[in-house]
Amino acid sequence: MMDPDLSGMDICRVCRSEGLAERPLFHPCICTGSIKYIHQECLMQWMRYSRKEYCELCGHRFSFTPIYSPDMPRRLPLKDVIGGLLSSIATAVKYWLHYTLVAIAWLGIVPLTACRIYRCLFAGSLDSFFSLPFDMLSTENLASDVFHGCFVVTCTLFAFIGLVWLREQILHGGGPDWLERENLVAAAAAVGEEQPVRDDENLNNVNANNLNHPLADNPIENLNNNQNNLIEPQPENPPVEPQEDGDGNAGDENNWIPMEWDRAAEELTWERLLGLDGSLVFLEHVFWVISLNTLFILIFAFCPYHMGLLALSMFGMHEPTAASHFEGLLTTLMGYCLVGMFLVVLHRIAALFGLGTARRILGLCYVVVKVAMLSVVEIGILPLVCGWWLDICSLAMFDASLKDREVNFKLAPGTSIFIHWLVGMVYVYYFASFVLLLREILRPGVLWFLRNLNDPDFSPIQEMIHLPILRHIRRLLLSAVIFGTAVLLMLWLPVRILRTLFPTFLPYTVSVSSDAQVNELSLELLLLQVIIPALLEQSHTRIWLKGLIRTWCRAVAWILNIHSYLLGNGQQDVDGPPAQPAAEPAGGLAAAHQALVMREGPTGFQPYDRPRFFAARIVALLVLVCVSLVLASLAALTIPVWMGRRVMVIWLMGSIPTDPRFISAPTPAVAKIHELYTAACGTYICWMIARGIAIILSWLPQGRAAMIKRLKHWCILGAKTFVASMLLIGLIPLLSGLLLEVVIIVPLRVPIYQTPILFIWQDWALGVLYTKIACAITMMGPEWFLRTAIERIYRDGIRDMNLMFIIKEVATPVVVCFGLALAIPYALTYSIVPLFVTNMHMRNLIARRIYPFLLLIIIGGMVITLQIKQFKKLYEHIKNDKYLVGQRLVNYDHRRAKAQSSTQ
Repeated sequence: MMDPDLSGMDICRVCRSEGLAERPLFHPCICTGSIKYIHQECLMQWMRYSRKEYCELCGHRFSFTPIYSPDMPRRLPLKDVIGGLLSSIATAVKYWLHYTLVAIAWLGIVPLTACRIYRCLFAGSLDSFFSLPFDMLSTENLASDVFHGCFVVTCTLFAFIGLVWLREQILHGGGPDWLERENLVAAAAAVGEEQPVRDDENLNNVNANNLNHPLADNPIENLNNNQNNLIEPQPENPPVEPQEDGDGNAGDENNWIPMEWDRAAEELTWERLLGLDGSLVFLEHVFWVISLNTLFILIFAFCPYHMGLLALSMFGMHEPTAASHFEGLLTTLMGYCLVGMFLVVLHRIAALFGLGTARRILGLCYVVVKVAMLSVVEIGILPLVCGWWLDICSLAMFDASLKDREVNFKLAPGTSIFIHWLVGMVYVYYFASFVLLLREILRPGVLWFLRNLNDPDFSPIQEMIHLPILRHIRRLLLSAVIFGTAVLLMLWLPVRILRTLFPTFLPYTVSVSSDAQVNELSLELLLLQVIIPALLEQSHTRIWLKGLIRTWCRAVAWILNIHSYLLGNGQQDVDGPPAQPAAEPAGGLAAAHQALVMREGPTGFQPYDRPRFFAARIVALLVLVCVSLVLASLAALTIPVWMGRRVMVIWLMGSIPTDPRFISAPTPAVAKIHELYTAACGTYICWMIARGIAIILSWLPQGRAAMIKRLKHWCILGAKTFVASMLLIGLIPLLSGLLLEVVIIVPLRVPIYQTPILFIWQDWALGVLYTKIACAITMMGPEWFLRTAIERIYRDGIRDMNLMFIIKEVATPVVVCFGLALAIPYALTYSIVPLFVTNMHMRNLIARRIYPFLLLIIIGGMVITLQIKQFKKLYEHIKNDKYLVGQRLVNYDHRRAKAQSSTQ
């Protein structure tokens, strides 16, 4: 209703109109003044546009009161409730059937057809082809075929995405130089052939009129100077406007656009593509996906495989390839090599016969095969070779042999290949990161033989497209030599030295006995969830490494007198004149990118002074680099492991081995510990020592008083951190691990006639994982007090930690909840149950089943509460659907809110 206190000057803040009897003004939020009032229709229109149910200025949520029909009964009849319930059930069943059909189509039919079509094509017999329809309907090996089909569909999907992306790269960066030159020559010839034949009497006038034409003097020369204009030729004459006929409908056929059809004009979204919008259009998409998947299998797998199989059979290499356990992959790669060579031959033949279109298509196909093969080599084969080389050079560390690796490979070839590839990828990644760190220290131009990954002009795909294949092979061989030499210097040679100087230090222990006090799984979780994230999240490690390398470079530069060559003269200018800003090409970025990739030599070079005997100094520099790498690797292989062994033995066994030597392996009386954990523990200790030394050194210039003040501050902060860590990383994970143990693990794994034994250490380690998962779920969930508290703790960090907030808002509620969940069933079992139950077997059964029984009661109560809420919503929905006639906006009562605030 309209407020009686409104004056004639009150207007709507949206339409700026006054209130009328049929359109009253409302004040639904806290806003006052000229924006206080609004029409309900204007507010509803704004809410539909903004999709907000609250005021954008004051944040108050709008409220509406329903208006029901006068004949609405006080309580809904049972018939209406049952009818609405059945309608809701029918709707739910309809959606369930539709989503089930969608899941069966995309997760069942598509991968199943892909797998069985793939198997039919590679069976190599006509019987499999004729029996394909029956194989599609077979239910034999259904789950495994669906799983393998998902892999096939994923491969074809990635192949399609790769082709589309490569097309975009060629469109934006241009093709290789030889292909672009052929296109320019072909375009020039086409322009020359299209010159119109004119009469002799008009020829002089035509030539006089065309003196200023860009192609008048020499078409080939002008075409080379205007590549971009030929890539996208511009029309010489303006387009002719369509003429209208007498009805004004002329030109409709030329202006007809197929995409204006209603069917094609529908916006294609992921919901419509997958069928999640409730329509059955996705069945057409399923058919096209199956068809395209079959086409991709036929073109990109079947043809190359059989070509490679034919080539291997001709050269007598089929049996060695079959013995490698990867016959299909190697045969397909061989087939792709043959495809590339055939494309080159066909491209030459097309060039001889002057087939311009065929020549360009064959050239583009060759570029696709070339980029695909180079990608496989650089991403797959090179890291795999690095992983194998790392394993071979580290055999002595684990007291293994090549025979052991061969046996492991024969047992699980796929797993072995994947592990070696993963290790090689990690090695290549950290090697590239180390090179980037060196570029920040050394003079630009020292590492001219290594590609700069931070260069904005560097694009590996564009280099694969433009550079010749021989240059790529040379680069790959150089990379393999550099990677292999680094592994020899940092792994094989230090291991040999270590085995000679300290024979008892190696081999590293990589397997523990089953009766060890610490479970291997718990230590692995401790390593992955606590130690490694704490190390990786610290930025000081990179700063220390950079400072150490800079100090080494300065010392070596001073010894060898090559400071100008190694670190530069402090100049920022590079050779050559300053680069002028290039004009934007008219036809695209092809010519500009070709100019970049054709540039030879280092892109960032800084001049330096060459001292006498420069070559001998460079050789000495390389020798010092090799010696430094060996010594650094030797220290990294020994110091953390030695410290970790001592600390872990003291921690776990309570005693130190009696071996008096400086470095030694644990004695047989001491339980062996996995070296991965000793190395991690030692590394963390070394990091803490280095961090403490760095902090103390930074305090020294500030004086004694400032040092004492900072020491007190850090002691207080350390005490707070210790208390918070004991609560958040110690007590809460322990309680969560114990609760999961007694609720789920013990009832499932321990028989009723056996006494469960709880391992506190293992429960805590598992609790760390449970706590991290719970925190992640909390952060992704709705806004509530625990999520707000966790966000504030993470935002404050260690330096601005509020210990009382942590204790009150996080630790206390969680500890009380977990503590009561553990204590109440225990108290009931051993204090109240014995008063009513005298049978010991029944007492034991109650004690073992009370935790899962209470969990079921809690889950049942939550389900019942949820169902009651859903039934209330359904009741309101039925009532509104049948008797609701409208809604009225509710005014905000300023006086009531003011009175409530004054009483508070």
